Amino acid sequence: MKTSSSSFRRVISETIAFTYRNYVVTKNEFYAIFEMLFWPLVTLISVGLLGEFLYLSKNEVAFIIIGVIALSVVHIVQIDVTYVMLLDMWSMSLKYIIVSPIPFYRMVVGAWLFGAVRGTVSLTLLILLSSAFFNFSFELPLSAAIIFTIGLFASAILIGIFNCVLILIFGRRAEIFAWTLTAIILIFCGIYYPVTILPEPFRTFGLLIPITHFLEYFRSFYGFSPTLENPLVPGIVETVIYLLLLLIVAELSMRRARKTGLVLKLSG
Repeated sequence: MKTSSSSFRRVISETIAFTYRNYVVTKNEFYAIFEMLFWPLVTLISVGLLGEFLYLSKNEVAFIIIGVIALSVVHIVQIDVTYVMLLDMWSMSLKYIIVSPIPFYRMVVGAWLFGAVRGTVSLTLLILLSSAFFNFSFELPLSAAIIFTIGLFASAILIGIFNCVLILIFGRRAEIFAWTLTAIILIFCGIYYPVTILPEPFRTFGLLIPITHFLEYFRSFYGFSPTLENPLVPGIVETVIYLLLLLIVAELSMRRARKTGLVLKLSG
């Protein structure tokens, strides 16, 4: 019993260590505050004003504002997960994280927790400003709001882990995806438009991305019919499958990076 309790405490402490690591590194960095508050606000105002200019209905404005919120929150959370690799690559110390006995999943979950805190701050701010500037009414019940938020955060950890895998395979050449992959993926998710207007095979590809279903779930409360009858089911199933696959691929990529010497190249 004591061994099991000790193991559990170790898992928690190692996970929280990476949460604290991201906090310490970013707390005094101006760009961290900038990306959490400034760019989401600029995007919200520019897209919201476009909706006003086009005389869109209240629900149509809500449709695109939901897309703005999703894009901003997912990017903020996933970048914290990507920092698991990026921070050490920038400081030329990636070899220490690679040889660490801590499993990869604890690293990303710890970083993801801090990203979730930052994402929650940004999400709350965007909803409040949307209501103040564009009469956006947050009509979700509390349970639905929690489900949608968890769906965004879960989608973000998938993107973050994928970015980490790219760094482990391609090194510094993959760094650019930390800031671009979210926007690329959300093109196929119907961020500002229904996914049904996409031509094949992009429409099918969009339905294979979990955040598509979480967006449609949110928008169903504003009178927009989802593509599938119950969008939460495919969203959750896809998230679980992709998460398991990505964690396996990440562990294999770490082993490959050790064998090929990529770790040393990125550490000096």
